[in-house]
Amino acid sequence: MERIKCDFLVVGPVQTNCYFLYKEESKECVLVDPGDEAGKIQEYIDKKNLDVKAILLTHGHFDHITAVQEIKQHCQAPVYAAKAEKEVLENPAINLSVQMQTPVSLEADEWLEDGEEITLLGQTVRCILTPGHTCGGMSYYFPKAGILFSGDTLFQESVGRTDFPTGSMSTLIRSIREKLFVLPNAVSVYPGHGMMTSIENEKKFNPFAVE
Repeated sequence: MERIKCDFLVVGPVQTNCYFLYKEESKECVLVDPGDEAGKIQEYIDKKNLDVKAILLTHGHFDHITAVQEIKQHCQAPVYAAKAEKEVLENPAINLSVQMQTPVSLEADEWLEDGEEITLLGQTVRCILTPGHTCGGMSYYFPKAGILFSGDTLFQESVGRTDFPTGSMSTLIRSIREKLFVLPNAVSVYPGHGMMTSIENEKKFNPFAVE
């Protein structure tokens, strides 16, 4: 069985985590949130000789999507996102890219529903709709690898902002408690910003989400 490895780069003006989940032998790779600095991301892909099979978007804010088009063209990989996030991805005013003077409008190749399961890297991936930071935030759970990509829903002992368009703090907390805290304690959480954590740690120490 091929070992799965997860690397990341920090990119863009607000220090966004761009993840590379890949098989060590075959180099098949899933890219999560190529937010900015396409050249830096492409250089890493080429250096590691990664074969990008899919691009997963946790949500549509500019700092998670700005490099998508260039990376997609470079890798010829399909883009996956929540169907509920369609308007955020398409509208530069809502995804905040217009404020950065670089408007971005995106269409996913595959629109995902809550609870849908897809297969990537030979593994089942559960797509968990976790609205609150935005209306269509999507977390991606790889049960076999014990990995969750939480985007800006859940951070290490913190949560994402909810004062942007389509955000809601009550919805965010409900998403975390009802959708993410039911996952196994040992699951490693890879957030959109900051350091990796675990479901167990967040259930114990996250001041926003602990009841």
